[in-house]
Amino acid sequence: MIDDCDSMVHGGPYPATSDARGTSVGTLAIDRFLRPVCFQNYPDSLLPEPLKNANPLRIQRLVDGKPSREAL
Repeated sequence: MIDDCDSMVHGGPYPATSDARGTSVGTLAIDRFLRPVCFQNYPDSLLPEPLKNANPLRIQRLVDGKPSREAL
């Protein structure tokens, strides 16, 4: 059995596939379904819990390049 890997592409190279930008396997598969969302300048009350400045879930995040679980 062969496992999926970064370099694996289903369907072969273009023009064998209909879309050469994405793949259905490997780490690039997420690009087919990803919908980037930006919460810039959102009020804290409208943000999902994991993104709130108070960090109520105590999620570790990078603040100025350093890991932190503290509120901003």
